[in-house]
Amino acid sequence: MDILTEAVASMRSESPRTARTECRAPWGLRFHEATGAAFHVVLAGSCWLVRPDGSSLALAAGDVIFLRSGAEHALTDDPDSPATDFRPDRTDRTSPIGRFAIDGPGARTVLLCGSYHLDQERPHPLVAGLPEMIHLPARRDRHHALRAAIDMLGAELDDPRPGSDGIVGELIDLLLLYILRAWLDDQPADATAGWAAALTDPAIAPALRAIHRDPGRAWTVESLADSAGLSRAAFARRFTGLVGEPPLTYLTRWRMTTAARLLRHSDTPIAVVGERVGYGSEFAFAKAFKRAHSVPPGQYRRRAGAAS
Repeated sequence: MDILTEAVASMRSESPRTARTECRAPWGLRFHEATGAAFHVVLAGSCWLVRPDGSSLALAAGDVIFLRSGAEHALTDDPDSPATDFRPDRTDRTSPIGRFAIDGPGARTVLLCGSYHLDQERPHPLVAGLPEMIHLPARRDRHHALRAAIDMLGAELDDPRPGSDGIVGELIDLLLLYILRAWLDDQPADATAGWAAALTDPAIAPALRAIHRDPGRAWTVESLADSAGLSRAAFARRFTGLVGEPPLTYLTRWRMTTAARLLRHSDTPIAVVGERVGYGSEFAFAKAFKRAHSVPPGQYRRRAGAAS
């Protein structure tokens, strides 16, 4: 069971919104605070990321920026250049990406700008624990899969051919996982806390996979400790230290996350949803679900259906 894939899938609510952006200096783009996670890939040229407090970061071709909560920011050819609101053209409904261009006499920069719609009300702790901004510089000796995806995206966007729309859409979906995996890979090998350590820990990683594989099983701390080969007390301490919450708290969190996804994306009866995540009665499931999501399962399903 791939925990990173599942954690991201549990939060994604819509397809990403992206735009190929080509600017010639002088230029500046303002990105207002968004509900999802923003990202930028510098496909050609260079630019600056400027924060509201005036601090700036130089970006070069191949660099990737990921903003976990979509905080306000700007991209410019120079930190002092004025910025205009980013409003891409999305009139071509057949294409998965929009277009945006600023003409000028200066140097050319090509960007892929976009956002992933992630549920921020109950984010998975793996994603919630990420820094607000991740900067992955273009280093050819690191993150080869991410670099290959960026190269393919650039080629398809620069020279669209039959099948390009499908290829670009799939690559943008995959890009989020590549970004997060690259960040996890960059964490210290001797880390003693956090999800980067939990996903590779020889005792905790198998327990996490067991919870994700079968959330409806009547897990106890003791049974999870047995699967990890540790005593009950040692397992509980290690799990809490790495994951950030006790084993049964995380189990309940994942059960409610799984249930919410089933309610959003299937017509499975509520009682059956409850059984799949470990509740013997619909009443007990509804009570637990309302405690986690503030509304009962039926109302949650209707609200999700209305939003879609």
